Amino acid sequence: MTRTDSADVPRPDAQLHFGVFFQGVNHWTIWSDPSSGSQIDPASFLRVARTAERGLFDAFFLGDGLRLRESEGGVHELDVAGRPDSITQLSALAAATERIGLVSTSNTTFNEPGDLARRLAGLDLLSGGRAGWNVVTTHNAWTGENFRRGGFLDHADRYRRAEEFLSVARAVWDGWAEGAVAGSADARSWSVPDAVARVRSKGAHFDVDLVPTLPRSAQGHPVIFQAGDSGEGRDFAARQADVVFSAHGTEFDDALAFAEDIRRRLRAAGRAEDALRILPGTEIIIGATEKEAEEKERWVRLEQVTPAVALGIASRLWGFDLSDRDADGPLPAEDPVVAAYEGKFGTRQLGETLDTVAEWRAKAEANGWSLRETVIELGPQRGHVGTPAGLAERFARFVRHGAVDGFNISPYLVPDGLDDIVDLLVPELQERGVYRSAYTGTTLREHLGLAPVG
Repeated sequence: MTRTDSADVPRPDAQLHFGVFFQGVNHWTIWSDPSSGSQIDPASFLRVARTAERGLFDAFFLGDGLRLRESEGGVHELDVAGRPDSITQLSALAAATERIGLVSTSNTTFNEPGDLARRLAGLDLLSGGRAGWNVVTTHNAWTGENFRRGGFLDHADRYRRAEEFLSVARAVWDGWAEGAVAGSADARSWSVPDAVARVRSKGAHFDVDLVPTLPRSAQGHPVIFQAGDSGEGRDFAARQADVVFSAHGTEFDDALAFAEDIRRRLRAAGRAEDALRILPGTEIIIGATEKEAEEKERWVRLEQVTPAVALGIASRLWGFDLSDRDADGPLPAEDPVVAAYEGKFGTRQLGETLDTVAEWRAKAEANGWSLRETVIELGPQRGHVGTPAGLAERFARFVRHGAVDGFNISPYLVPDGLDDIVDLLVPELQERGVYRSAYTGTTLREHLGLAPVG
C-alpha cells in the first residue's frame, strides 16, 4: 500500500502530457525485427513526428550526438547509430508538421552560446514558436576528441558553463524589442533606433560581443528541457528549466519522491512549484490482455538484450572482454577489474562495481538466471506494460497525484512504435478526461501550460 491510497486526489483536473523521444543511438530500439525501419531515413523521422502529432503529443524530441558512442577505444557496434544534426532535422520537420513541439538536444560543452542561440531562434521562428532545447552538458572524453581543445570539463564546471551559456542565450533571444522593425514605408530607417540591443557578456567561460539577428518567436524563447539526475543537475533544472526529464517514471513512489524533491528545489530557487513540468522517460508496451502484454514484453526484452548486447554490458561491468562467453550460461566466475577512471575512451561502469557484481551473483543464483537473463532482469527498468485501460488508470493516478506531468516515450520500434499508443491508449486517457481532445494552442509553451516569457 502506498501513501496515495486515500480518496483525496490532489490534482483532480491534471492533464497528461506526452512527448516522443527519437533516440538515434541506443540498443533499446529493436533494429532486427522485419517491421523495423531505417533510423536515419528522413521518412522515419517524419512518420514518427506525424503519428505523434495525430496523437496530440506535446513534442517530438530528438537526441543528438557529436560522435558515435565508443567502448574500449572503438565504436560501440551494438548500438543503433544514426543522428543527423538535430536542428537541421527539426527544421525540416517544422515544414511538415503544424502543432507538435520540436525539441533539439544540443550540448553546452562543445558549442558557443551566440551561435547556438541564433540557430535555436531560427528553428523557433520557422516553426511558429514550437522549438525546445534539451540542455545537455557532455562529459565524455571521446566527444572532446572532435575538438582542438579535446578533453572534457569536470562535473561542476560543466553546469557552471551551462548556466553562463543559458544567460547569454536568453540575452540573445531578448535582443529585439517588440516593434523593432519599422511598420511604415515612410520610416527613416528599417529598424526603430535602439530597438535591437547589443549583447556583451564576459564571464568565466565566454567573452561575447554580438548584435542579435532575429526577433522573438511567438512563444518568446525556446522551451528549456534538462535531464541531469545528480544533485547539481536537479538544482540546475530548478533554477533554469521549463521541463525536466528523469529516469523516475516506472514505480509510483519513486516518481513521487523525485517530483517532491524537484518541487522542494524549485521553492529554494524562488520559483513556483508549477513552473516546471516533469516528464520521465519511459517505454510503453501494450497488449489486448495482461497476458498478451507480458508475452510481448518478454519478446521486446529478448530483442533488446541480444546475446551480444548482454555480453557487452557484462564486459563493461566486469572490466574485461567477455565476448567469447556464453550469454545463456552463468555469470563470470572471475572478479571484476576495477580501474581508476582517467577520462580516456571507454564506457565501463565503475564506482560501485563490486557491490553490483555481488548483487548480480546473489540474485542470479537465487533465481537460476543466466547471464543474459540477469542483464534483462537487473538492467534499467524500461517503463510500463499492460492493457490500454489498465495503463490509462495507472497514468491517471500518476499525474493526478503529482508524481509526473506526463511521459517522454521511447518507442521500441521505429517508425511504427507509437501506433498502439496513439490508436489504443490515447482514447482511453481521453475517456477518463486526463488527456486533451485537441490542441488548444499553437506553441510548445502553450501545449505544456507554461507561463509566458516575461
